[in-house]
Amino acid sequence: MEKEAKKEAFRKYLESSGVLDALTKVLVALYEQNDKPSSAVEFVQQKLGGPTLAEYEKVQAEFSDLQTKYNELLAAHQEKCRQYDELKDSHSQTSSKESAKEEAPIEEL
Repeated sequence: MEKEAKKEAFRKYLESSGVLDALTKVLVALYEQNDKPSSAVEFVQQKLGGPTLAEYEKVQAEFSDLQTKYNELLAAHQEKCRQYDELKDSHSQTSSKESAKEEAPIEEL
C-alpha cells in the first residue's frame, strides 16, 4: 500500500510541475514527424531545450581547452609566488644583516 501511495504522490508531483505535459507534447511531436529522426533521444533532448550532441561535444572541447589553460596559468602563478617568496626572504636576510652592521658600532660604545 505504501508503495502505491509513493507512486501516486510522484505522479501528482510530475503533473503539478508540468513534466507530464512537456513530455506528452514532445512525444506527440515525435509521433507526428513524417521523417523520424535517427535518434529519438536527441530529438527529445532538443525539444526539451537540451544541447544537441554536436553542441555538447563542442562545449566539452571548450571546457577541456579552458581547463588546460587554467592549469598552465595556475602553474605559472605558483612559480611566480615561489620566486616572490624567495626574493622576499633574500631581501629580509639582507636587511637583517645590514641592520645588524648598523647596530654593531652603537653596542661597542
